[in-house]
Amino acid sequence: MTSSPRPAPLGPSPSAAIATLREREPRPAAMLIHRLVEGWTPGACATHYGTSPQAFSVLLLRAGLLLARQRGRAPQEPASEDEEAAWARMLTNALERQDARLPVALVPVVEACRELQAMAPQVATELDAAERADRGTPRHQREEWLRRLAMAVLLALTLWLFLSKPG
Repeated sequence: MTSSPRPAPLGPSPSAAIATLREREPRPAAMLIHRLVEGWTPGACATHYGTSPQAFSVLLLRAGLLLARQRGRAPQEPASEDEEAAWARMLTNALERQDARLPVALVPVVEACRELQAMAPQVATELDAAERADRGTPRHQREEWLRRLAMAVLLALTLWLFLSKPG
């Protein structure tokens, strides 16, 4: 008995997904990582970012639109704030259920998000490896020392202001 050939993956490799995430602004990339790669619930993400679940859903939709665009798809933008809020709810629902009904314009975004979600374990592993490798670079070490120096200067300035107060 022979097995049927497995279909090729729809999306790029985890390395390409990481490169795509690193090319974006940090906050949308972090939102996608927390929600789709690390598997945080929408409520946990909203709490982490200090927003309501509805507001986080809209931010995730916007990040998903950028992700779909970077992945070579041409997603349509929502026409109004009401449509954007509705799409955000549908995206949240589609990420939880495979059989969710979607408007045609939202399909490229959902596909891009689901592809990232499907590669989550590999992407998480490669992100950890890339972060460990980045920690050892001279650039990272220099940035770390500059952060420490800035904190020391702030503490010294605070102490000086406190001690130089009259009375």
